[in-house]
Amino acid sequence: MNGKTDEKSAISFLNSIPNESKKVDEIAKQLLWQTSGGEQVFLHEKSIVVELPPGRRTLTTSWLNGGYREDIRYIYNHQVLHESDVDHEVSSLDGGGISAYSTIIAQKIGIDPLSSTGLMTAANMKNVAIVTHCFRNLEVTAVVTGGIEVNGGRAGDPASYYQEEGQFTMILGTINTILLIGANVPHYAMVNAVVTASEAKAVAVQELMAPSQYSQGIATGSGTDMIAVVSDNTSHIDLDDSGKHSKLGELIGKCIKEATKKALAQQSDLTPHSQCNMLVRLERFGIDEKRYWKEASSMEGENRKSQFIDELRIIAKNPALVSLTTSLLHIVDEISWGLLPDKAGKKAAFSLIKGIPEILPAEKYPPFNRLLCEKDDVLDNWVRVTAWICKNGRCNSEIKSSNLTN
Repeated sequence: MNGKTDEKSAISFLNSIPNESKKVDEIAKQLLWQTSGGEQVFLHEKSIVVELPPGRRTLTTSWLNGGYREDIRYIYNHQVLHESDVDHEVSSLDGGGISAYSTIIAQKIGIDPLSSTGLMTAANMKNVAIVTHCFRNLEVTAVVTGGIEVNGGRAGDPASYYQEEGQFTMILGTINTILLIGANVPHYAMVNAVVTASEAKAVAVQELMAPSQYSQGIATGSGTDMIAVVSDNTSHIDLDDSGKHSKLGELIGKCIKEATKKALAQQSDLTPHSQCNMLVRLERFGIDEKRYWKEASSMEGENRKSQFIDELRIIAKNPALVSLTTSLLHIVDEISWGLLPDKAGKKAAFSLIKGIPEILPAEKYPPFNRLLCEKDDVLDNWVRVTAWICKNGRCNSEIKSSNLTN
């Protein structure tokens, strides 16, 4: 990557493209949405294209005509297809970098690269979510694609690379947002809209308890999220505040939050139902079925791995146990944030752990005096006790099945 594409470099690059590469794909575009202000959202094969009427301001994080502009007519969100799902260098893209690649994509879609700006993602465009909210004559629309099962991260997590000599590694998984504001919003308020939208995205991800893939924290987005904000300077509605106290800020927050959740559900199957699982909640701490079997196989009782894993998967979806798990993990989080002293937090956690047999319920109670150890951390104790119950507790299958549906 060698910086953003400006007008001169775009013209120079376009002139270097062979004529056969400039041909527009003859693929019918499908109209998905039209705002009251005239913005049209199309699905064009592997891209979402937003066609803007005249008189629009844009603020984007794009490599193609990014930043603040008053001459953009098209915003696209393109699915980058690669031969493998592993991380790859940007130099492997057509054109040798993101700036050139962005120009090529605009040309292939059939829009003028000089009046276009674009976002990149690995998400399928058919999983796009579009949400609109209105107040009086004010209309706000969010167009979102998202996937964070590979690239979910929390602000402040360890970095994946340090950019040198214009090159870096692309990592799949992105939440891309196009925010269409049906009002005349000055440039500084557009920047504030980015802040409000970013917070709303983080709220959506946190309410789904999506894990960071780079730490033990809850994700706040992905490491490659992009955004485009559009303001209508022909509108008779003049607004210069897009913060959370303003009605515009409220509409932005609601649209982004709802669209982000819908996009993640459609792309990543990240839903309240999928998150109601003890193993899913423990994933960010590196605790999985393999860890459970390692613990269980050294305990008393018959070592039947397939039977144990089946039982583990069943009790993991018990909503009551998931509720207990989330309570325990919040204690663990607050200890790590310095909000709770370790000793007091561990005491409360042990009290929760002792309630597991009754919650499931289990016919046979574990020997807590042998399983619990104050020298070990909270999660080691949790795994030890739940593994013992899963192996030896003879949980009531009839009640257990009933709990799954309540």
